[in-house]
Amino acid sequence: MAKEKNETMDKLVSLGKRKGFVFQSSEIYGGLNSCWDYGPLGVELKRNIQDTWWTWMTQLHDNIDGLDASILMHPKVWEASGHIDSFTDPLVDCNNCKQRFREDQLDDPDKCPNCGKQGTLTESRQFNLMFKTHMGPLEDAANAVYLRPETAQGIYVDYLVCATAMRRKLPFGIAQVGKAFRNEITPGNFIFRTREFEQMEMQFFVKPGTDMEWYEQWKQERFAYYPESLGVDSNKIRLHEHGPDELAHYAKVAYDIEYEFPFGWAELEGIHHRTDYDLTRHQEFSGKDMTWFDEAAKERFHPYIVETSAGLNRTLLVVMCDAFDEDDTCKDVRSVLRFHPRLAPVKAAIFPLMKRDGMPEVAHNIEKSLKSHFRVQYDEGGSVGRRYRRMDEVGTPYCITVDSQTLEDQTVTIRDRDSMEQERYLADNLATILHDRIDSWQRPAKD
Repeated sequence: MAKEKNETMDKLVSLGKRKGFVFQSSEIYGGLNSCWDYGPLGVELKRNIQDTWWTWMTQLHDNIDGLDASILMHPKVWEASGHIDSFTDPLVDCNNCKQRFREDQLDDPDKCPNCGKQGTLTESRQFNLMFKTHMGPLEDAANAVYLRPETAQGIYVDYLVCATAMRRKLPFGIAQVGKAFRNEITPGNFIFRTREFEQMEMQFFVKPGTDMEWYEQWKQERFAYYPESLGVDSNKIRLHEHGPDELAHYAKVAYDIEYEFPFGWAELEGIHHRTDYDLTRHQEFSGKDMTWFDEAAKERFHPYIVETSAGLNRTLLVVMCDAFDEDDTCKDVRSVLRFHPRLAPVKAAIFPLMKRDGMPEVAHNIEKSLKSHFRVQYDEGGSVGRRYRRMDEVGTPYCITVDSQTLEDQTVTIRDRDSMEQERYLADNLATILHDRIDSWQRPAKD
């Protein structure tokens, strides 16, 4: 079973490169460890995942606004948040092979996992995970700044500005999608853990006393989001509560939404009750009043915060793992990515059956008519069966074929990726038909 799961990851990595989803950065120079580039299809898939999350957060909820905070922030932000003092991993070095490891991930504290030597590991020391750089011409301590390790702090320091601008009252949320950077010592599992990544975070500000009610609501909403909005298999996600030894220093309670990756269960999203820790700390370090004035109650207090924090890159990996399938068609094995059509990089492919009799011209006209609705692709290379396979492998849910009957009655066939069934429709109605199919899509049951 473990071998099969490893093979699945190997197939995904290979497919990702071969089809232009994800591949190693700077590969012509040997690559840069744990840095990945998103190709033509990968960037479309990532954007569709982000847009789905953004729409769900900021359009379907009437009390959540967006923000795009700067990656570089005042160094005091990271003192207040505790990142400078406590955002660390315990590291050990091997005196024999000179490799470095996280102490908490060693199977044997006296044996090097790389060279196998006993008694060569050093005492552990703490290593800060933030990337440090300098602003301005002088590289000295006074000009030190950090690449942000999370997007949340930008929301906390801006929450009063945003609330005032949008005339918000509690409860309300602020959502943000953005880059974050962590100098991870043991990145791995493809794009699961990387040094540069994107977060999709929402911070929800509530009045103390209502916090646990809101926490439970957000926990349930976020858990339901993955099967309902992204089409993820509900049998492969679960909730994991943080025990006392797992809770972060700022958290009153925390749950992870976990997904069963090919390499095992691992965190997909965290839902954290952060109390008023962040706001009180920023008030202490900045000297600015971070309290909220409740006009109805005529009182001031620091709101409590419920955080939902998901990785965009990690969500993309979930979507690819969950969509990947192989069908044995007797002749060979058909690889297919069964993306929810909402997420598919290409929504429909248009094929002329033959390169003559005016079929390419009709197919190009259909392509043009659909471009304002969806990302579509024209393909006239090879047999129709071969073209279907190419589209299945990149997750295109619908293939539209123009044939000789099209020239007679203006109908085309729509072939469904999951069922492989074909039906005829008037070409003039394609946009409406595809919209309806995308909206009504149901995850196909597996045998």
